[in-house]
Amino acid sequence: MAKKRPQTKAAAKPQVTDGEIPVVGAREPCPCGSGRRYKACHGRAAAHAVTELVQRPFEGLPGEGDWVALRELVPAATVALTLKDGLPEDVPSLTLATVLPMAWPALRREDGSVMLALQNDTPSGDLSRDLADTLQRALTTKPGNAVPPRRAPADGPRLQDLIDADAPFEPVVHSGFEFWIPESVETTSAEVTASLERANAAAIPTAKLSGVEAAYWCETPEKNHLRWVMPHTEERLLDALARLHAAGASTLGEGTRLVGSFRAHGLVVPVWDLPSGMGAEECEKPAAEFAERLAKALATDSPLTGEERRARSGLTNRQVTLS
Repeated sequence: MAKKRPQTKAAAKPQVTDGEIPVVGAREPCPCGSGRRYKACHGRAAAHAVTELVQRPFEGLPGEGDWVALRELVPAATVALTLKDGLPEDVPSLTLATVLPMAWPALRREDGSVMLALQNDTPSGDLSRDLADTLQRALTTKPGNAVPPRRAPADGPRLQDLIDADAPFEPVVHSGFEFWIPESVETTSAEVTASLERANAAAIPTAKLSGVEAAYWCETPEKNHLRWVMPHTEERLLDALARLHAAGASTLGEGTRLVGSFRAHGLVVPVWDLPSGMGAEECEKPAAEFAERLAKALATDSPLTGEERRARSGLTNRQVTLS
């Protein structure tokens, strides 16, 4: 009698029979049950889903500079979001947060309200699409649950498709992360409490300037800084900053210095060193005056002088890219 052949992995019962195939390690067995490694099966399509980096993921949204700042610079902040089609009846509010406890991508609270985290890692090159996917899932998640991460569909909507472009975008900067816990909640889990304590301990004191757009002051042990996300095209902005720098007009007052800039999500962010005693309120007037000088420099079309070119080279050499 012939021996019964052992059942191969390919004939094994599929772990997933319908719906979306979850993302697993590239060398792990594919969840579909084919017996092949994930990278050679459903991982092929996932790898090509959305891989091209979108340089300005927040372009076209209200407050693009603030989106960038909240993603890269600000530890604790929230913003009320407005959707084009309005919120579902069972979702009383939608709030964007810099981060959420346990690094959750989003959270549907017990009262049905939704919080969307901005600073989480995302699996594709289009941050806007990843956040939109998380947001849509959060709106239908059962209250009292966090939204798990996943790879967004390549043809899914982006934030620009969901957010009302005419609604105000007004960040509220917090000194800590107590906004994680609603006032109505008297006790919370030990995990969330520990996460809150760790986050508060690591938060750098930060404040948003009120007189100019997307400028954020922060305090560090040695010196303070002003980091200002600017919407102008990079070449035009660097030329303008070089003109001011060469003319000795790039500072924000005595003891301050424009030390360089960095790129973040397609925008340039100039950075000033400030004296340790210079707070956010003391930055308001000099920042507004600098904005006027910058506007004039941006409107100048004449070629850079030799001194201005050297100033521009110095600023460019101190420039880094965060994303």
